[in-house]
Amino acid sequence: QVHLVESGGGLVQAGGSLRLSCAASGSTFSSRAMGWFRQAPGKDREFVAAIHWNNARTYYADSVKGRFTISRDNAKNTVDLQMNSLKPEDTAVYYCAASKLYTIVVGSTTSYDYWGQGTQVTVSS
Repeated sequence: QVHLVESGGGLVQAGGSLRLSCAASGSTFSSRAMGWFRQAPGKDREFVAAIHWNNARTYYADSVKGRFTISRDNAKNTVDLQMNSLKPEDTAVYYCAASKLYTIVVGSTTSYDYWGQGTQVTVSS
């Protein structure tokens, strides 16, 4: 079992920055890809960013590429999402997720077995 806890959400003005953090329990962290997804009211949960379990390659949705950076620390069992140049359309609940063991697909919700409770990010105009 993997338990994930997000932190760092809040209210920020457009153009500002936030750093989200996710702490994971368990001993299998290094064998799982880690992802960030977000969900706005009335919309489907969408992929934001992911980092691979093996070689730490990163992947980003086109909407956030160049603005967001995902990173992980396997020694600490944490994954972060640095969000810069925030826009009102980034407003959503952001979820940290841990993939199935040794997954090779990182951009779909179906690849993830464990989810955090979510943290609200609100960007005002």
